[in-house]
Amino acid sequence: MNRMNGRVARWWHGREGTWWWSIVVIVLPVAAVAAAAVTALLAFVGDDGQPGEQARNRIELIRTGLTVGAGAAGVVALVLNGRRQWSTEHDARERRLTELYVKAVEQLGSGEAAVRHGGLHALERVAKDNPAHRQTVVNVLCAYLRAPYALPGGECSRPRRGIRRPLAPSSPRQAAPPRSVLRDDVQQEREVRLTAQRILTAHLRPTDDHGHPLSAFWADVDLNLTGATLIDFDLAGSRLGTAIFTGAEFVGGAGFDGVTFTGDARFDAAVFPVNTGFGGATFAGYAGVAGASFAGDARFGGARFSGNTAFDGASFAGDVRFGRATFAGHAAFDGASFAGYAGFVRTRFVAYTGFGTTSFAGHAVFDNATFAGYTVFDGATFAGDAGFGGATFAGDALFDTAGFAGDARFGRASFAGNVRFADATFGGAADFTDTKFRRGVPEPAKALAPPETGGVRGTGPDGRPGSSR
Repeated sequence: MNRMNGRVARWWHGREGTWWWSIVVIVLPVAAVAAAAVTALLAFVGDDGQPGEQARNRIELIRTGLTVGAGAAGVVALVLNGRRQWSTEHDARERRLTELYVKAVEQLGSGEAAVRHGGLHALERVAKDNPAHRQTVVNVLCAYLRAPYALPGGECSRPRRGIRRPLAPSSPRQAAPPRSVLRDDVQQEREVRLTAQRILTAHLRPTDDHGHPLSAFWADVDLNLTGATLIDFDLAGSRLGTAIFTGAEFVGGAGFDGVTFTGDARFDAAVFPVNTGFGGATFAGYAGVAGASFAGDARFGGARFSGNTAFDGASFAGDVRFGRATFAGHAAFDGASFAGYAGFVRTRFVAYTGFGTTSFAGHAVFDNATFAGYTVFDGATFAGDAGFGGATFAGDALFDTAGFAGDARFGRASFAGNVRFADATFGGAADFTDTKFRRGVPEPAKALAPPETGGVRGTGPDGRPGSSR
């Protein structure tokens, strides 16, 4: 049925402009209205009176019906004229918009920084006045920021492949500009890129600091900043759809506190040279941080991950805090490395949780954390103290071949499912005081502590204190 309606619509649209299209659209409806008016009038007027008077009445009725038809024709003409005028104005607006857009994009390719600034602001104006074209404008801004760029003065923490045109020589035969000129150009380009970033961040915040709605907010915007060099990039409090930062480098800090990602968020292989904040952020879709590098401290406290999350192979050189964060989907930290403090205090893991072969060089604290699903710490290494005090494991928990070089604190922890410490090693004290093993104390028991610690206190299946030796 829908296919038939589509054929009829295409056929009718194709009739416009033909000589008989006006007959179908104007003459026939007007004639039908006039005929209906005359018929109705004749039907409701009686035949009383002399024959001559009846004839005159009929003539007057016919005239009245034709007048009604003429009025209908006038209405149709006004509608068609209004439609034509609207179409003309619409086409003119679209032409002006296209011209402004094309000119702005051309300005972005200029060798003059001031011209590029003007192009960015022209694109912002296009997006402000035309909500339907906002995503297109954002795509252009993202493409500009994705272009290769070398930061001035060694600001970049990893080597980049040159700088974007037109700052570089256009051909090998053209002589390179003096270094001083090139430095000035790079510095100016830095300011242009900061302007592009400010345009993005200024329109992605739905409310101000007091919670009042902002009219400048652009809703349902996606970002693709794959491989981009981003300087002092601050999206705190923003709301956006899908966000791709794969391989991006955040120079001078990155702020994502309180950001809401309504789509997928990809930070795979991204580089964060300094402190980074994701506190209170909301990830509605998939969150990918696999292979990302955090050179400074990283804050994820109170963050909510509704979909699956991947921190596989991520490296954290500073302190990391996931306190009170919630992982509703699968949470994978397999192969990740934590050089400093790793805090997961009161963190909630709802589904599968993987810390297999994860390396903790500093203290790792999972006190009062909740593991509702299958949990794996197989092969994880704890160079510092490991704290699981008061943690709850509702599903199976595997610590096979895990290495605890420092003290291991499992006091008041609760294991409702199967738990294994097969071939795990404990170099320091292992505290299982008041630990509850609902399926029995794990075997082999000798894996829980080295001989010099004097054994490990715990509770048996009946909940009473007992020795694991």
